Amino acid sequence: MSTSPIKSVLVVDDSRVARMLIRNILLSIHPHWIVTEAANGKEAVELAKRETPNYITMDYNMPDMDGIEASQNILQYAPKTVIALFTSNVQNHTRNLAASMHIGFIGKPITETSVRQALSFFSSVS
Repeated sequence: MSTSPIKSVLVVDDSRVARMLIRNILLSIHPHWIVTEAANGKEAVELAKRETPNYITMDYNMPDMDGIEASQNILQYAPKTVIALFTSNVQNHTRNLAASMHIGFIGKPITETSVRQALSFFSSVS
């Protein structure tokens, strides 16, 4: 029986409930993955520099540093990290910006379906 390789995921959202929901769904699908959390963009950048996760789920709307700015910073240090942007802002501008950065665009709310969309994006890129 083959097992999937262990991956690391950084879950970034200023909502603790959103982070817990994403974490629980990820671990229900991939129980051996390593999941860490960040409560804002600045924390995400620092964690990503230190740990270089394989994947990141990134909230868009956060105080101090939004998900796009955090993603830009992270990709400078960890260009192979695959990022999926979770957002309620489904305007074409946001969608096009994510596409230009080669990051996934996942509409909120956070559900098992939206987390599976992020996982599909991760596997299509990596």
